[in-house]
Amino acid sequence: MRSLRILTASIIAIALIAGCSKTKTEGWDAETFYINAKEQLDKKKWSKAIELFQQLEGRYPYGEYAEQAQLEIGYAYYKNNDQAEALAAADRFIRLHPTHPSVDYAYYLKGLVNFTENKTTLDKLLGGKDFSDRDPNSALASYQAFNQLITRYPDSRYYNDAVVRMKTLTGYLARHDLYVADYYLRRGAYVAVVNRCKYVLETHQHRKAVENALGLMMVAYERMEMVDLAADTKRILALNYPDSLYLSDTKRALANVRKN
Repeated sequence: MRSLRILTASIIAIALIAGCSKTKTEGWDAETFYINAKEQLDKKKWSKAIELFQQLEGRYPYGEYAEQAQLEIGYAYYKNNDQAEALAAADRFIRLHPTHPSVDYAYYLKGLVNFTENKTTLDKLLGGKDFSDRDPNSALASYQAFNQLITRYPDSRYYNDAVVRMKTLTGYLARHDLYVADYYLRRGAYVAVVNRCKYVLETHQHRKAVENALGLMMVAYERMEMVDLAADTKRILALNYPDSLYLSDTKRALANVRKN
């Protein structure tokens, strides 16, 4: 009986709290909701801000405040470490308001959310040993979102930051592809090495990435005893990177790929 009384009291307390919350916002117009939600954002009370933005859109689904709430809630989810909801909010805003003056921010937010997720994932990835079954989807998604931003909105206030982050992302992606190529090399999957290195040469223009791709490809051709292809690759490597370790100390060069 005592447990039942406690449970009943808890249910009543929750109902009273919910009722008080509802009463507090009773009669609020869209502007009041928005002001209060922004105030919660400024205080870094992300969950409360999300709750108020949701109530705003629920009660006043049309108009500038509802549109802004749809955008702001994505940021609140992002700061609340809810990547999935943040991305969903950004995608929804882009879908509903493709010509909105602030739609560039929705693309930036998508890139930012995936960039944060990518950094965590790839930091773990690059510290591991087996890279063959790891696909940096968040890095690609982040790059694509930033690329859409700078392509469609070259005058955006977020343009410069997006460009800087894209350079970081291409570096991550190049390193990942080279690690995968090296993984295949160590397991004797030489055709896979060549294919991955060709992809790096076609996709990444970083000087070090190109050098490593040529070096790994040369080694793969040598181990497959494809003498002519190995010689051609070595010639291109020597022409562009005359001081490359692959030309003088291949073992050390491969060791550098694995630790960098």
